[in-house]
Amino acid sequence: MFDLTGKTAVVTGGSRGIGRAICLKLAGQGANIVLNFAGNEAAAEETRSQCEALGVKALAVKGDVADAEACNALIEKAVSEFGGVDILVCNAGVTRDNLLMRMSDEEFQKVIDTNLKGTFHCMRAAIRPMMKKRRGRIISISSVVGLMGNAGQINYAASKAGVIGMTKSLAREVASRHITVNAVAPGFIKTDMTAVLSDSVKEGILHGIPLGELGEAEDVANAVLYLASDEAAYITGQVISVDGGMAM
Repeated sequence: MFDLTGKTAVVTGGSRGIGRAICLKLAGQGANIVLNFAGNEAAAEETRSQCEALGVKALAVKGDVADAEACNALIEKAVSEFGGVDILVCNAGVTRDNLLMRMSDEEFQKVIDTNLKGTFHCMRAAIRPMMKKRRGRIISISSVVGLMGNAGQINYAASKAGVIGMTKSLAREVASRHITVNAVAPGFIKTDMTAVLSDSVKEGILHGIPLGELGEAEDVANAVLYLASDEAAYITGQVISVDGGMAM
């Protein structure tokens, strides 16, 4: 079950956190990995090395997903090195939290450029080689915030809600080519981002989670693995929330 042997997965923002967990999960099931990173080369190299220790081939490619040419180069590298792209996971994302009345144009635009336009750039670059193969899996990482909204994150909520809209639209465009397009919407996951929250803030968050605990990066990776697998061949245009019940 969930055998990805011989397939190639491109994971953006794959150097640490949820992205690293996704890379390792897919590599553990036999997929070769092309991981994208924006700046932390040491972390990217560590992820690449951990993937190769699982017996697959792995590459780390630096590039900002907000740059369309960088995304084109990322996919071209996967095609030239491994012969194609079977799985694309659009995970790269940033936050610039602020209340609307204080949010600058730069804070808004940076999040949109990376989270929303970056996903668009990668989808567009990957879809042509997938269509030639007449198969593929595209998984976008959205957020529970894109479903529910969150005070102080208008930019982030807009970007993640937009990702869901793009996911559903693309799913309709490419279904006839046996390419599925789905999204995963994580809730509050234990990452570097949540580690800096105060105990009082964490306690407030936990009150809103029916399961009463933060998720693990591997919980998100498990959902991605399923959607990337042959077992999910009849699922497309869907959003799977990995949030302990927050958005139900």
